[in-house]
Amino acid sequence: MIVVIGSINMDLVLRVPRMPLPGETLTGGAFRTIPGGKGANQAVACARMSGKAEAGGQRVAMVACVGDDAFGATLRSALVGDGIIDSHITTLPGVASGIASILVDDNGQNSIVIAGGANDLLSPAHIDAAQGLIEQADIVVLQLETPMDTVVHAIKLARSLGKTVVLNPAPAASLPDGVLELVDYLIPNEIEAAMLAGVAPDSTDIAALAAALQKQGSDNVIITLGSKGVHAALYGGDTTFPAEAVKAVDTTAAGDTFIGGFVAGLASGMDEAEAIAQGQRAAAWSVTKPGAQTSIPFLHELF
Repeated sequence: MIVVIGSINMDLVLRVPRMPLPGETLTGGAFRTIPGGKGANQAVACARMSGKAEAGGQRVAMVACVGDDAFGATLRSALVGDGIIDSHITTLPGVASGIASILVDDNGQNSIVIAGGANDLLSPAHIDAAQGLIEQADIVVLQLETPMDTVVHAIKLARSLGKTVVLNPAPAASLPDGVLELVDYLIPNEIEAAMLAGVAPDSTDIAALAAALQKQGSDNVIITLGSKGVHAALYGGDTTFPAEAVKAVDTTAAGDTFIGGFVAGLASGMDEAEAIAQGQRAAAWSVTKPGAQTSIPFLHELF
């Protein structure tokens, strides 16, 4: 089983010809509400890329919070529709569900502002209540769209139970000392890697970034580089995996899709290189489609 601990948002997506300047009003294009949130996106990607919708797929569960509003009900229903176990998705009374306001320009690039809502109330107590579920997991996946103390508590619990821990340190934030020593696979993008390493975000020495993060304790560092591919610093050494060339329509959730494809690959018995290739193939497919969960492929669509 794969257990994803993290955020669930409703994405409010607006197409724009370009990003607005400060103080500028632009006329936008199509507007859509699409289920998202980094945690939920990664859970959906794990489910779809493990073949959950097909016979014999890997089970995926989520630990999260939503509000008791219409968005919360829709978001839960979407996850259940993808076969995700929702027994530890808590509905909080009188609280708004998380939302993300997303602008997507004509080049497929996005700009995102998040209001955490119920995600901000995911607590260590929710993690403890889900211990029985986590005990069934092979891999536990986390991000940083929920409170840091909850993330750290979950990492410590998962590690104490002998689980493989995957951390996507996004949005970019500093981590408490010693946390990376408990992470089996750290998967940042370039900006997140630079922040964790304490160097300028325009650093071009990706191998040095990965080495610096390994020195902080994480055994395996996989840095996603968008159209430049993936740099993986693993036990066997460093390897760069070039990206598949595609025309990007919308890059929303591409990183989440990569993580889901990679984790699903590991859970199915692939070696790391095979799992990375599966994640890359899924991410390349996703950027050719609009939206977050609407862009995440099913395993059979990649072959």
